[in-house]
Amino acid sequence: MYTNGTIDHCRVPDNATYQTLSCLMMGEFVLGLPLNLSVLYVFIFRFKFWKNKSIFLFNIVVADFLLVVCLPAEAYHYWNGTRRSKNPVVCKLMLSMLFLNRGASIAFLIILSIDRYFNVVHLGRKNLVKVLKKSPQISILIWLLLLPLTIPTMVETFECCNSHGRAVETYYHDVTDTFREVVFFTQIVIPFIILVYCSVRIVNRLRKKTVGEKTKLRRAVWVVMSVVVVFSICFLPCTIGRAVLLAVRLQNWLKEEEVAVQVYDGLMVLSYIDCLLDPLIYCFCNSGFKDAYISTFCPTCLQKRLINSDFTLGTTETHTMSGGRTTTDKFST
Repeated sequence: MYTNGTIDHCRVPDNATYQTLSCLMMGEFVLGLPLNLSVLYVFIFRFKFWKNKSIFLFNIVVADFLLVVCLPAEAYHYWNGTRRSKNPVVCKLMLSMLFLNRGASIAFLIILSIDRYFNVVHLGRKNLVKVLKKSPQISILIWLLLLPLTIPTMVETFECCNSHGRAVETYYHDVTDTFREVVFFTQIVIPFIILVYCSVRIVNRLRKKTVGEKTKLRRAVWVVMSVVVVFSICFLPCTIGRAVLLAVRLQNWLKEEEVAVQVYDGLMVLSYIDCLLDPLIYCFCNSGFKDAYISTFCPTCLQKRLINSDFTLGTTETHTMSGGRTTTDKFST
């Protein structure tokens, strides 16, 4: 019976399972690459995001695109029976890219959610996020602040992208591994709590509006709730899977660890569909971008019908009568 320290964490526990996961990742790549390229094209050349105050939204698209281009390498390793590259430089570089891109996507998503929260729940109050999201310097600063969080994946103690799994760990090893895991969990759990809070408050605010265009309000509520659902599907399962894997590994349960590893890696592959869902949830909720995308890529016969549809959270207008006067509330992302 081998010990946990002698397990080759680079080798896959079951070739058939990982070849299936490899095919799923290639499917995500085949679908995600043209989708994200088309979104980038429209953002830059048709929508001109810097003029439409959509800099944060553009950064989410960039993060998703960088994630998509990493998928073929991950799929290649899975197909060839390894969980990661045996080259330590490639292994650490790939994981750092995944850490950075996921962190950036979540960070900009949460900022936009907070901005939407203030626009809906505290309409009329001063919104600092609205000022910050117009500045490209703030976006660059966010990327720079996220870079130090990838450092633990680059240290020499990080063997084959493993964590808390060696037979003997020095204090330095333990600190770097623990910090890496803290980053992994906090960048998902804390933003999820913020997202749920903002979403619940937004839903309650919209439900209290008894006068106005109820159809648009219902669709706005649906979009807000779908953000929480997508976040739950993409990020929470792999977080739970990671926690279970660490618990099993630290207990030195070898057979259970093989199962936990496969479940965790499968949930990570599931999380990569974020790069497919983000354009649908966040980009198409902006009416201006939606119109630009449809007019660029959709057939002429469908353009008018799709452009006139109300599936947008970018601008939800509610007309109310007050003393014979019509007022308009706009909830913009």
